[in-house]
Amino acid sequence: MDETRLKPRVDTRPKVQRPHLHKVILINDDFTPREFVVVILKAEFRMSEDEAHKVMITAHRRGVCVVAVFTRDVAETKATRATDMARSKGYPLLFTTEPEE
Repeated sequence: MDETRLKPRVDTRPKVQRPHLHKVILINDDFTPREFVVVILKAEFRMSEDEAHKVMITAHRRGVCVVAVFTRDVAETKATRATDMARSKGYPLLFTTEPEE
């Protein structure tokens, strides 16, 4: 009798943890024109006119709005670039990030 036994295959690939995601948040102010907010959302976050308008209106009505969710580095870069774009035109518009729960 042949006693050849097959050993169970062991998966040796390391488990890769998914990166933690961060939200980019638009904080409304009373000085930045709505049209300019839409321009920034379209430019930095590649939103359509309709999407950008909806995000801008939500931020206007609620005071804040989640714009998008990215990995931390991407979220921070986009928030900084969008805020800098507004500041370069003299507007106090602010984008921040926070971890997604």
